[in-house]
Amino acid sequence: MGRIIAQVEVANPLQPENSSRFDALVDTGASLLVLPKAWKDRFGQFAATRMVKLEVADQREVDGEVCGPVKIQIEGFDPIFSEVAFLEMQPTKGVYEPLVGYIVLGQSMAAVDMVGHRLVPVKHMDLK
Repeated sequence: MGRIIAQVEVANPLQPENSSRFDALVDTGASLLVLPKAWKDRFGQFAATRMVKLEVADQREVDGEVCGPVKIQIEGFDPIFSEVAFLEMQPTKGVYEPLVGYIVLGQSMAAVDMVGHRLVPVKHMDLK
């Protein structure tokens, strides 16, 4: 299976000048948008934060911080308002790999095209 990379912009709606644009790996096994803790200060103060336990791909449990609301826009899709999870990440060759999870994809009305290895718009939001 190929990797799908999406360009994402995140902004703090309380402080819109605090925003960041980056490439992120589409990961349907993740729930939220997951960013490195090292980037948290880029966004200023959040209206709400909470500490959570997160299970990562190798089944380890790690501490994370869920913050929001944030404005998230995947390139080519309408912006949404949601939360972001920050956790300790180790960069690979100096580069972090943020993750776009299934909640963000669903809210953005984006679906994964497994054959074309890309995101495609969905016609309807699923309520069933």
